[in-house]
This record gives sequence, structure tokens and C-alpha cells, in this order.
Amino acid sequence: MFTGIITDIGTVSALERRGDLRARIQCTYDMARVELGASIASDGVCLTVVSIGPDWYEVDVSAETLAKTNLGAWTEGKRVNLERALRVGDELGGHIVSGHVDGVAQVVLVRDEGDSTRVQLRAPADLAKFIAPKGSVALNGTSLTVNEVEGDLFGINFIPHTKEVTTWGDVAEGDAVNLEIDTLARYVARLAEANA
Repeated sequence: MFTGIITDIGTVSALERRGDLRARIQCTYDMARVELGASIASDGVCLTVVSIGPDWYEVDVSAETLAKTNLGAWTEGKRVNLERALRVGDELGGHIVSGHVDGVAQVVLVRDEGDSTRVQLRAPADLAKFIAPKGSVALNGTSLTVNEVEGDLFGINFIPHTKEVTTWGDVAEGDAVNLEIDTLARYVARLAEANA
């Protein structure tokens, strides 16, 4: 489990196609405190650490993950949002995030408003019903509050701090973004279907 509060920005430093995709990610984590088999959310995708170096870790990305996320478009040099798994006693500053991406949203508008940046995204049609104004979503692993919703479009506002400590300062129209809907929204929708 994760909180959607990004704790590092990593850089994809190597990619190798095997049966799966092996990715090496440079980071500033103290790798002496990361064990093989640990989970690190990388752009919102819960990935298992399979190899460790002094300032990097490697993960294997399956074909299923490549099909459901934006990780298939990773290139060497790409910056990615990172979060270590939640530990008992950690502050829950965002919302509960599983690291299981539901789909990929598209950035359709980026507009500066004062020091903040307004971003509008298009959700996949089957996920749009789970997104509500003032609800939570995880986008590339970042816990965010939804400002407005209109059909399959929804808006997010990024304050300067978020743009500085995540990759959201680099956002551009046309970007594909990993989307994880709020777990609570999923269960509410399921209950509504069962009672219909």
C-alpha cells in the first residue's frame, strides 16, 4: 500500500527487453535500507525490486503491466515519481493507493493560473464514472484532489510545491498518465450496482 505522497524523483537509466522489460531506476533512496522483493511505486505502478545497487534498483515489468500502463513508453533518461511502500506508523498524508493502475488518462489541456497549473485529463470511458469532484485519484502515483468533472474530462490543480517535488512540473498536453481510481469510489459503485 502507498499514500500517493511522492518521496523521490527517479530516472530510468537502463531498459532491457527480456521475456519481460527490465528497468533500472536511479534514485536518492538509501539502498542499504531497501531489500530485494520490496515494493516501490514507480509512476504509480507497484513494482518489485529484483536487483539493488548503491543508488539504483531494478524491476521487471510484465507484458500485462506494459499493456495497462504508460510504462511501455519509458525511455532512458525519463524522470519518474517514486514512493516506497507504506509502513505501520507512517503518516497517511494522501489517500490509500494500491499501485494497481486502472488505466491510462490523456492530458488534454495545461494552463498556468497564477503560480499553479490547471491540467485537464480525459479518463477512459469505463473509469470516468469513478471520478468525482473533490474526490481523490492517483495520477502517475501522486495523490490528487479532483476539481471538476464533465463526462470523461476531469481537472486537477497543481500547486508550486507539487510541481517541484514530483514530475508534474514537466506535464505537457498529449501525455499519457497512469490513473488509479480511489478504492472507496470503486466500492461505492459496486454497492450501487448490487442495489440497482
